[in-house]
Amino acid sequence: MKIAITGATGQLGFVVVEKLKEKTAAENLVALVRRPEKAADLGVAARAFDYTKPETLAVSLNGVETLLLISGNEIGQREIQHKNVIDAAKEAGVRRIVYTSLLHAATSEMALAPEHAATEKALIDSGITYTILRNGWYTENYAGSIAGAIQGGGFIGSAGDGKISSATREDFAEAAAVVLTTSGHANKIYELGGDEAYTLSDLAAEISKQTGKDIPYNNLPEADFAGVLVSVGLPKGFAKILADSDAKAAQGALYTDDKTLSKLIGRPTTPLATVVKNFIS
Repeated sequence: MKIAITGATGQLGFVVVEKLKEKTAAENLVALVRRPEKAADLGVAARAFDYTKPETLAVSLNGVETLLLISGNEIGQREIQHKNVIDAAKEAGVRRIVYTSLLHAATSEMALAPEHAATEKALIDSGITYTILRNGWYTENYAGSIAGAIQGGGFIGSAGDGKISSATREDFAEAAAVVLTTSGHANKIYELGGDEAYTLSDLAAEISKQTGKDIPYNNLPEADFAGVLVSVGLPKGFAKILADSDAKAAQGALYTDDKTLSKLIGRPTTPLATVVKNFIS
């Protein structure tokens, strides 16, 4: 059984491949990447795979039974790019597609949601057996700002008192590996989030506790937060997306009490305190 992983050299894809190698032989795995030479360290076969070149995709899927479609990183282009992959998979005879979507994709008001919802529809309409992993926020999305918060003396955002059920990339990657290598997931949609929900005030308090410094959470209006992100070097469009995500988190977009993620991986999701410790150590 060949399992192919798109974006296999990316932050999530790399970890998925490592988790899969614990569950199946490396020769059963295929890394699908834009530049195969960059996948040399993965220890699995690699094939060229560029979402923007639909005419080349089907041949790269030759012999693949199960495909993990990790959502692309080109926001605004993902609907057509993902459709290219789904069409190629159908042409190549792929039997199952597992897709990494967004928490509450069908109803979410986050700016990131429409492309995921469109991909889900295309996947369901394709007739290929599917499993949709609606991944919540990665804890690393916030933990990456810890160093700046310590340096600046405060953690900023626009999430207000919204609860965030995040989990680590490793947690989500392990769930993907489980779904890819076990049965019982046909045509199912999983809402995946961490066991422990927290607010950004809670995150700031945890940083304060572990550093011994007073790191308060400062909540900003969405536009102001986007402006700060631009000022530290983020592209305007991406900053706007991140600020929108925070603002929607204030309304519950990143919260779930569904424990499917921990059930899939057979353990509790990684605690916030552990992630904070790893980022400040």
